[in-house]
Amino acid sequence: MKCASCKNDTIIESLTSYFSHGPGGYIIIEHVPCRKCTQCGEEFFSASVMERIDEILAGLAPLPSKVQIMEYVPAA
Repeated sequence: MKCASCKNDTIIESLTSYFSHGPGGYIIIEHVPCRKCTQCGEEFFSASVMERIDEILAGLAPLPSKVQIMEYVPAA
């Protein structure tokens, strides 16, 4: 796989934090699996990871504060 941004061909498996703006505040999901370019740092998520993130965000209750931090947990 080549990086879509810089065309570097060294992509590694990594973990990152995913940031989203939800109703009433910001959501940070930590330790999300991704592929990361070693040259420019661009991050790529698989379709299954994005589906899980969508499930997590869809299942959120109204935020108790302006920022909510949660842990990524793969679907069972």
